[in-house]
Order: sequence, then structure tokens, then C-alpha cells
Amino acid sequence: QVQLVESGGGLVQAGGSLKLSCAASGNIFSSDTMGWFRQAPGKQRGLVATITSGGVTDYADSVKGRFAISRDDAKNTVYLQMNSLKPEDTAVYYCAHRRRSLTWGGAYWGQGTQVIVSS
Repeated sequence: QVQLVESGGGLVQAGGSLKLSCAASGNIFSSDTMGWFRQAPGKQRGLVATITSGGVTDYADSVKGRFAISRDDAKNTVYLQMNSLKPEDTAVYYCAHRRRSLTWGGAYWGQGTQVIVSS
């Protein structure tokens, strides 16, 4: 089992920045892939950014150039730096952690942290 605890969400004005953190504990492998997903009201949960154990990153088109994912394996923590925030970034943001060989369907999930971007 892996436990994930997100923090850093909140209310911010459009154009502002927030940094989300996700601390992992439990049965963690250094080869695990970590990611951030988000779910806005009335919409399905979707991928925001992922990062492999080798530091390879991937981003949703809607956040490229504005968000940056990083990880600190010594702290078992993944971060999401969000800049130039827009009202459409408003959502609950979830941290996810999966084994390298599995899909996100088999991932562990955090409880989510709310991000609200006001116009």
C-alpha cells in the first residue's frame, strides 16, 4: 500500500501561482511513476502531468508552458508548480502513484486538494 497526502491548494487570482505537494509513504519503489490529475465539477478526471523515475515528464496540452512537475525521491514527494493560472484550472487536484509496469487504473490516489482560480 501507498499513502498519498496532497497539500498546497487554495484560492488564487487569475495569473497567480500555486505549488502543490504530495508526500508519499508506505511501499514505495524508486522506479514508480508519479502524476497529478484534476477533476472539475461535472467533468471527468484528467491527466495534468506525470513524471517517471528517470525524470521524463509529460503534460496535458492545456498546461504546457505554465505548469511544471518535479519529484524529490529523498523526500518521497512530488510537486506541481502552477503558474499563470486561469479560471479553467479550477478543479480538485489529485496526486497519483503507480508502479512502472501498471497503468493509471491500478494507481494509488490521494484525497485531493481544491484549487480555485478567480477571474
